[in-house]
Amino acid sequence: MNLRDLRYLVALADERHFGKAAERCFVSQPTLSAQIRKLEEYLGVPLVERQPKRVKLTETGEKVVERARRALQEADAIVEIARTDRDPLSGALKVALIPTVGPYLLPHVVGPLRKAVPRLKMMLYEYQTAPLLEKLRGGALDLGIIALPMPTEGLETAHLYDEPFTLAVPASHPLAERERVKLEDLKDETLLLLEDGHCLRDHALSVCSRIRLNQEQDYRATSLETLRQMVAAGHGITLLPELAAATPVGTARGLKIKPFAKPAPVRTIGAVWRKSTTRGKAIEAVIAAIRTAMKEEPKR
Repeated sequence: MNLRDLRYLVALADERHFGKAAERCFVSQPTLSAQIRKLEEYLGVPLVERQPKRVKLTETGEKVVERARRALQEADAIVEIARTDRDPLSGALKVALIPTVGPYLLPHVVGPLRKAVPRLKMMLYEYQTAPLLEKLRGGALDLGIIALPMPTEGLETAHLYDEPFTLAVPASHPLAERERVKLEDLKDETLLLLEDGHCLRDHALSVCSRIRLNQEQDYRATSLETLRQMVAAGHGITLLPELAAATPVGTARGLKIKPFAKPAPVRTIGAVWRKSTTRGKAIEAVIAAIRTAMKEEPKR
């Protein structure tokens, strides 16, 4: 039994497909399949149920994979310890951002990050909050950028910046003529929201919890761009984070973006990482660069 075979097994557990697992491990499918059979022979128990067009782990296989993940995480940590001791601000750092942050934050921070940590290779991913945290805990990611608060037991968190909400309304809506709006102005309006799983949906509901709104039940948007299209078509109103409102999502024809009167509702964007990480110095540098970049952003 070796680490390579454990990587093959974990990849198969993730992909549930021999071909995809082989591609992920950069080997041929027969090679991966043969190595997993050798691992089963060595352990003396079947780990995988091989069915047509379907791969399922046995009960023993599930237990082995759980421990294999931890073993691989520790093995990778050994390599990272050696690498980061030589140069803690070099190497790869796997960073994931939630969909309502990533496309709008990255244009503001990529340049400052390159200047602050030029030798650090940022590998960027996009996940909704729940799978992001799961992958972070499992060692597949080093750092997450999410909206807080969220259940982050066992993880470290740090505040990055606060982002005000804005109101998106159809261009023909009476509120489109207001210079600023209040939450009370939204009473009895139809609120459009993202689908379940997006934390922005929960934050929007929390912001509007003090007033009576009609939540549109027939639509569940998968992205902020979809929300924009629905608002522009006159189906209702929605809340957009300030950074998103400043992009083509918020400036498209048929849509008006209105700031809230002070105190405007905000969401908190933060960083999250494992307490046991070996990339602490790199994470600290990334956090510092993002904080500095967002402080220097001109207020709208």
